[in-house]
Amino acid sequence: QVQLVESGGGLVQAGGSLRLSCAASASSFRISAMGWYRQAPGKQRELVATITSGGFTNYADFVKGRFTISRDNAKNTVYLQMNSLKPEDTAVYYCNLRPPVAAWNEYWGQGTQVTVSS
Repeated sequence: QVQLVESGGGLVQAGGSLRLSCAASASSFRISAMGWYRQAPGKQRELVATITSGGFTNYADFVKGRFTISRDNAKNTVYLQMNSLKPEDTAVYYCNLRPPVAAWNEYWGQGTQVTVSS
């Protein structure tokens, strides 16, 4: 059973920083793309950032220059460094594992709450 466990969320003032972590139990971690998504109350889940198995990254326009996604394959962990946080970044942040084979399952973490106060 694959598990993705997020941590690092919390309450922070606008302009502050948080670092989210997602530890994966999947043996396919090294060959899978990883991503961070978020969902604010009353809104759909949206892509924040992704990183391929080779380390190529992609960001939503609203976080470019503020957030950085990275991965440590030795620890089966993906990170999201969030700087210059804004109140509109408030959401539940979810970790996603997308394997290289379409027929394989993708997995989601349980989510971690990030709240940015103004």
